[in-house]
Amino acid sequence: MHTLFDASGTLEGFSRLVDEALALEAQALLIFCCDANGFEPAQLDPLLHTVSVPLIGALFPQILFGTQKYERGTAMLALDRPFEVFMLEHLSDEPERISTQIANITAEHFETMVVFVDAFSTSIQTLIDGLYREFGLDYAFIGGGAGSLSFIQKPVVFTNQGLRRDAAVLACLSEPCSIGVKHGWESIAGPFMVTKAHGTVIEELDHQSAFERYRRVVEAHSGQPFDEKNFFDIAKAYPFGISKIGAEKVVRDPIARQQEALVCVGNVTNGDYVDILTSTTEKLVHAASAAMHDAYDKRTQNQGVTLFIDCISRVLFMQERFEEELHSVASVQAQLIGAMTLGEIANSGKDYLEFYNKTAVVGVF
Repeated sequence: MHTLFDASGTLEGFSRLVDEALALEAQALLIFCCDANGFEPAQLDPLLHTVSVPLIGALFPQILFGTQKYERGTAMLALDRPFEVFMLEHLSDEPERISTQIANITAEHFETMVVFVDAFSTSIQTLIDGLYREFGLDYAFIGGGAGSLSFIQKPVVFTNQGLRRDAAVLACLSEPCSIGVKHGWESIAGPFMVTKAHGTVIEELDHQSAFERYRRVVEAHSGQPFDEKNFFDIAKAYPFGISKIGAEKVVRDPIARQQEALVCVGNVTNGDYVDILTSTTEKLVHAASAAMHDAYDKRTQNQGVTLFIDCISRVLFMQERFEEELHSVASVQAQLIGAMTLGEIANSGKDYLEFYNKTAVVGVF
């Protein structure tokens, strides 16, 4: 495996990386691009169609390479063996077809599935549940939600076929990947029962307005009142945690107020019990380090690559201190590559496959 990076964020830089990877005899490519590159289908698709090896990739708010994060650029992981590629389209428009599309994943003898999904598709949980039903705990899963911090849906995931919106792209790798998952958020209130929700929107908690229930807790703890413009600035420090039997809570990030409802990244279901969480930079850094150690402790081989999938809202929370988290995961023994995502996808090898928010996922090849 080889890692490659272009800081320009241009199509020319993208093309140059592909040429470098092919010169290294790469057999497949995992590609991480910044949303700020401004790649659009009309410009990117002709280039993707010419690449002679299988690839998947996506546009993320930021990407990671070495011990730095970037708001512009392209990072590429060149693999020594080919992988099979699958694209699942129209996830929101035709959710009933997701199971059929998953059943058509015919890959055999693979160890790891990398999954990139349009973070603003409304059927991500249906996708995750379908993959779990089809593949169980027999494989490692790692990936995340692609998209923009503008929260506007657009084409963000791609294969050799081109750049697509409302889709997921999957690569079935023969390389094993050891995975660690931790978030570091702790409860300050709850549990509250989700008594009315649909998709990613929570309308009621304990039969009360979701926003009002949330507002009372968060304003009392933070000392900051919500107004018409500051919802996300305050909410980024106060996610929800969905209770799971025998497992760490799954975090859901409230990103917007919709009158008296709350819009999250990822689905919430009627009957779920949720806590309101918060944390400190020190606890988040410790959690990321613990995820890294879990992954390294479980590794069965060492190809010298760390794949770090981390939530963009952790950057927004920690701000300039995020570099502490990045350094806690980086290893002098491995090349680090990855992305700051809008939701993280992982199966640690013993828990259910999940779509997480505000969570650090470390994969070691």
